[in-house]
Amino acid sequence: MTSYVALLRGVNVGGKVAKMETVRGSFEALGFGQVSTYVQSGNVLFHTKAAGGAALAKKIAARLEKDIGFAPAVLVLSATELARVIADNPFAKEKGIDPTKLHVTFLDGPAPGAGLEKMKGFASSHERFVCRGTAIYLHCPDGYGRSKLSNNVFERVLEVGATTRNWKTVTTLAALVEKSP
Repeated sequence: MTSYVALLRGVNVGGKVAKMETVRGSFEALGFGQVSTYVQSGNVLFHTKAAGGAALAKKIAARLEKDIGFAPAVLVLSATELARVIADNPFAKEKGIDPTKLHVTFLDGPAPGAGLEKMKGFASSHERFVCRGTAIYLHCPDGYGRSKLSNNVFERVLEVGATTRNWKTVTTLAALVEKSP
C-alpha cells in the first residue's frame, strides 16, 4: 500500500460545501484504506495499491461528484512527492522568513515558461514565487489574501489546474502521511 494525499480544489469555499465525513465515505467506497481528513478545506490522506496520478485523481473526482453533488479538481501526491515539495522550498531555508507567509500552489501539470514569465506581472513588489516542477512556492509578506497570485490567475495564465495550501498545512500533511503505515 502507498500513502497519498488528495488535495481537493474549492471545497467548502464559495458555496461548494462538503462534509468531511461524506468525503471520507467516498474515499472508503473507492476501496481506499486508512482514510482521514485534515481541516475542512479538502485534504484527504489515504492508502491504496493503485498507482497515483491523474487517473486516480479522475476516479476520485467522479466519485465525489456522485456523493457530494460536484466534482472538485483533485490533485494526488504520494508521501514521497510531498516530502520532495517540502525539501525543495527555497524560501523555507531563508533566514528571517515568516513561515505564515509561505504557500505552495500545486499544479496538475507542468507550467509553461512563457506563462511563468507573465505571472511576474501579477506579483507585488514584495512578493516572490519560484516554480519547481509542479509546485510553485509563494512568499507573500503582505498576506496571501491580498495577493493577486491566486489559483484562478495561475489557472488562467498557465492553463493548468491549481490549488494552494499554506505552509503549515503542507508540512502537517507531510507529517501525517509520513506517520501512517
